[in-house]
Amino acid sequence: MSSTLGGGRFNCLIVLPSCKEGVSSQSFIQCFTLTHSAFTAQIATPGGKNPEFLTEDEQSRKWLNEFRTKAYAVPLSLEIIDANRYSCLLIPHAPGAAIDLANNSDLGEILMHFIKEKKLVCAIGMGVTALLSAKDPNTDSWGFKGYAVTGSSVLELSRWPDFTELPTIAEDALKDAGGAYSASSEPNCVHVQVDRHLVTGQNQASTFTAVQNLVLLSNQRQAKMNK
Repeated sequence: MSSTLGGGRFNCLIVLPSCKEGVSSQSFIQCFTLTHSAFTAQIATPGGKNPEFLTEDEQSRKWLNEFRTKAYAVPLSLEIIDANRYSCLLIPHAPGAAIDLANNSDLGEILMHFIKEKKLVCAIGMGVTALLSAKDPNTDSWGFKGYAVTGSSVLELSRWPDFTELPTIAEDALKDAGGAYSASSEPNCVHVQVDRHLVTGQNQASTFTAVQNLVLLSNQRQAKMNK
């Protein structure tokens, strides 16, 4: 099945956690706004449950209230996602990713398909922990082993009030899995890594730049296909 619609518009899968630890409102809004204009975007969560949006201000609350009235706001379950239908995958900054995405076998299978087919993947902040679900079924090694990656740093997470309760520390977990991790020496600054078909952003502040890179890489691929 094609990963584009009849008009050649690529399909983008936006994966969100469904647990109470949730997803950053600001990061999601930037992700969806940029991808919705460039792709046909589809949201998916574990079990198809509605995501919990965090740190809403008045502006983001209004945006999300409007968003929830749209048909595309209803998430699909990761269990029924056909990875062949999508050309790119995006995971915003989401503390909940460490809870119900980092070990999600359905997401792991989807990501392994993306790795095999060299499809574009973008993850941001704590959303990068969701990439840990990608395990080679034969060797159990991480599918992104050896890739240059970034994600929420220990320095950044140490400032969170619930730091000691986090099940996964992104920086440590990515290094332990075999990722070539890097981060800005200053917390909450823009830092983005691009390696092959993988784009990662260090934190919420990196959302816009990371997704811009995803869109740019997708446009380059589409231009080659149209030649």
